[in-house]
Amino acid sequence: MTEQQQRPPRRRPHYRALSPLREHLRESFWFAPLLTCVGAVLLAGLTDLIDRAIFEEATAAQTADTLLSFNAAAKSVVSTVSSAMLTFIGVVFSISLVSLQMAASQMSPRVLRLYVRSRLIKATFATCLATFVYTLLVQLGYDDTTDPTRAVSVPVVSTVVALAMVMLSLGLFVLYVQATLRLLRVPHVIDRVTRESLKVLQDYRWLAPELGPPGGPRPEGPTLLHEGRGGVLRDVNIRWLMRVARRHDTVLHLVPRIGDFIAPGTPTVVVVGGTPPRPRRITTALNVGVDRTMHQDLSFGYRQLVDIAIRALSPAVNDPTTAVQAIDRIHQLLALLAPHQLGEIRHRDKDGAVRLVQAVPGWEATVDLAFTEIRTCGAGQPQVTRRLAAALDDLLRITPGPRRPPLLRQRQLLERAVAEAVHDPENRTFALEPDRQGIG
Repeated sequence: MTEQQQRPPRRRPHYRALSPLREHLRESFWFAPLLTCVGAVLLAGLTDLIDRAIFEEATAAQTADTLLSFNAAAKSVVSTVSSAMLTFIGVVFSISLVSLQMAASQMSPRVLRLYVRSRLIKATFATCLATFVYTLLVQLGYDDTTDPTRAVSVPVVSTVVALAMVMLSLGLFVLYVQATLRLLRVPHVIDRVTRESLKVLQDYRWLAPELGPPGGPRPEGPTLLHEGRGGVLRDVNIRWLMRVARRHDTVLHLVPRIGDFIAPGTPTVVVVGGTPPRPRRITTALNVGVDRTMHQDLSFGYRQLVDIAIRALSPAVNDPTTAVQAIDRIHQLLALLAPHQLGEIRHRDKDGAVRLVQAVPGWEATVDLAFTEIRTCGAGQPQVTRRLAAALDDLLRITPGPRRPPLLRQRQLLERAVAEAVHDPENRTFALEPDRQGIG
């Protein structure tokens, strides 16, 4: 009996957590401002209708002169807000981008993605831009006449709404400054990267026991080649690939891992059984871009933390404490990953049949990514080597026996690197003594 016949059918898992659309919108900076600007246009039209209705009632009640006296003050306030808001947006965000660029040079260029993904920063920019659009449209509806028989409306509600939007923009601006300052501090950046990495791990944990070790050599079958543009494989549309595999009654083995660079002609999937789909249908499901994202990428969090650590250990920065803070989080992520079998994920359809096999980084590759470069760059820094020794010893205590060899090898390589960098025996012994704070 085959594996599909032995395994009873089960409910199809919910793939919303791995859906690319939501993550693509979070990676973009245009969607929220566009949405709020459209809302500002609709709001301007709605408040104008309300103002006309209020003026008609005031005319019928012979109180229109009182409303018309409000016209000049309202126009002055809204005109000031409209002219100042766009300048405010340009100055604030220009300064912020320069500050973030300086932070990227000190930590890693990949931390700028945290700025783009921040909901608060998008909300601040979108609200300020919507306020500018709204006040601009409100001015178009102004009626400068003081004759009640010729006037059609007085922007009472429009002015109140404009002032409320200004207050909201100022409140969000204060929160925006606080969020930007946090993004300029290394511990907060490391914490954000860690939390995003934990979310990726959580999204994949519900696939267990489908998350398992490699199933052996690559299966035999037709290999489809990439027909799209070259770039980094950011994520894949799992639902689409499973739909294609089910329609062709086949199993698709995804060749590249998330984060791999693929060029035209690169193998994308191996088709086992059934009829091979057209390569273009596979290419449609592959999101290829210029850089990696955290979505579906189990290794990118480690990559960012390692980049921050080795940048801190460079002679230009020379900040081993920052490297220790990055090692703390690497230690945390590896401890959570240690009990899980890694290598591939088998996605099943609603009938329980395997339709997509996706390769993920194995345990050995993850351990090498986490420690190799930091060990090489920090061999002469006792604070770093002591923290690495403590992390490796802790992981050896909690990791199952068959998965310890990569950690033992890293421990041996650490001792060898320290022996080459530190020649004095006492200093060498001190540098290899495990300490969870490095030196303190």
